[in-house]
Amino acid sequence: MNKFFDIHAHLNFSAYDADREEVIQRTQENSVAVINVGTQQDTSKKAVEIAEKYENMYAIVGLHPVHTGKSYHDEAELGEGGKAFTSRGEEFDFEYYKELAKHPKVVAIGECGLDYFHLEDESLEKQTAIFLEHIKLANELGKPLMLHVRSSKERSAYKDACKILKEHARVPFNFHFFAGSIEEAQIILDIGGNFSFTGVITFAKQYEELVRCIPLDRIMSETDCPYVTPVPFRGKRNEPLYVIEVVKKIAEIKGLSLEETALQLIKNTQNFFKL
Repeated sequence: MNKFFDIHAHLNFSAYDADREEVIQRTQENSVAVINVGTQQDTSKKAVEIAEKYENMYAIVGLHPVHTGKSYHDEAELGEGGKAFTSRGEEFDFEYYKELAKHPKVVAIGECGLDYFHLEDESLEKQTAIFLEHIKLANELGKPLMLHVRSSKERSAYKDACKILKEHARVPFNFHFFAGSIEEAQIILDIGGNFSFTGVITFAKQYEELVRCIPLDRIMSETDCPYVTPVPFRGKRNEPLYVIEVVKKIAEIKGLSLEETALQLIKNTQNFFKL
């Protein structure tokens, strides 16, 4: 039986090419189940291949909003564990992702959404159009949405995403690595959304009030590895095993036992992804 669940990992990334087997072995030895999330065609395909090969491994397929156009992304944007890269940009091939998503171990569509870090009118239009295509695919297949939403100082991507979801989505949706305000969290709660938190909550105090105000039955745990490694492993590459530290911190903030919290998060995950 799984004791912990990392619902958003990237073991399909090249950061694990040298020791992927060892990392996966550690997760399995510690009863941690993992969902690897695609960001383009190649990483989505890799996520499915890993899911096919291992027990307690699942996949999500889709096109990340930063890959909808050619753009440069540096370490400051990506956070700890991220290496600067220039996205080659990709058109959303609906049929390609549809075929991948039919695999029984593909549990959601994404990560998709809106990223306003490099916001231009043209990129906003393209991101929105591709986001709508993901929603269409999720609705057609009856699989939930894994969302990547990031605001700029000038504009709330969360509010824009919620308007789109309220109008178009007919499936559950999760805001991965939620970093919005309490006001934005309430809007998401009101339209039936879910949230997942990463290791950032173990070292950034501003997240504690957010976690405290969101009902436990609407929360899931993730690492977003190889990024944002939690305390006490800061400075190391992140991995799914460290999701245990995220669950510990959620329990601490909520004033609950680790066992009670872990059981509820597993239940939330199973219900959300229909596992």
